[in-house]
Amino acid sequence: MLPRVADSLSFLYLDIVRIVQDDTGVCAEVTTEQRGTELVYLPTAALSCVLLGPGTSITARALATFARHGTTVIVAGSGGVRCYAGIVPDSLSTTWLERQVRAWADDNQRLAVARAMYEQRFGAGTVPTGTTLAQLRGMEGQRVKAMYRLLAQQYRIGRFRRAYDPSSWDTQDPVNLALSSANTCLYGIVHAAITALGCSPALGFVHSGNQQAFVYDIADLYKAEVTIPLAFSLHNSSHPEQEARRNFRDELRLFQLMPRIVTDVQKLLDPEADLTAPDPAEQLVDLWDPIAGAIPAGVNYASNEGT
Repeated sequence: MLPRVADSLSFLYLDIVRIVQDDTGVCAEVTTEQRGTELVYLPTAALSCVLLGPGTSITARALATFARHGTTVIVAGSGGVRCYAGIVPDSLSTTWLERQVRAWADDNQRLAVARAMYEQRFGAGTVPTGTTLAQLRGMEGQRVKAMYRLLAQQYRIGRFRRAYDPSSWDTQDPVNLALSSANTCLYGIVHAAITALGCSPALGFVHSGNQQAFVYDIADLYKAEVTIPLAFSLHNSSHPEQEARRNFRDELRLFQLMPRIVTDVQKLLDPEADLTAPDPAEQLVDLWDPIAGAIPAGVNYASNEGT
């Protein structure tokens, strides 16, 4: 069975296969020395997102079928980590994108979402009422520093200082290398989930000014739980980047990260949304009206009076 995630989204990861369209449907051609070429048919109508890993090729006809069924196709790195490009079909609902834009464009709502992101990291009921955004940033900085100190003591590696310098990449210590690599993997997974929901990765609430701003917002919710402890556990590794990517993939199912990302994004953008409700059926494009809101398209609204 395909892994199910929140709000009835399905994600399928493929690598080292050729995806083609035949008279029956879309299938993946799997070639092995023992069995030759086998066909595995894909349930395109039931898929919301397909992650194409390394060694994957896809024909134009197969890609058109995915688009027709409303399936988002994402070019990803090995194991589904790192997102290089995303193809979003025209039929993908803009429901969550519209909620994101409304919250982002209103300063009060944007502040509320930003506060909710910080409060989620600290834990429910731990943030005093009336705490400003500047104070929350300071509290978050202190929390991360305290975590670095605690893990450094736990693994007996002395004082640790976070550093990210691409120009002197090879001179960095194993923990920094592993943390940078694991965070990149995390960004890819978050990008895939945001794209599948139809949201914009660029419209961030804490971060801004970058096409990945919203990705960084959501990824920060999980670093203290996933990537930071993983990086410190690799302090003696001779290949910290490679092991960080491999271990991160192994832990994805353990933490059930993809369904958590989808649910957290939806709760942040619309805390009152009923996430147990079934997905709405695909609808035609509506027209916007300042009074009525959305009204049906494809209707002639000319007055019947006169000629």
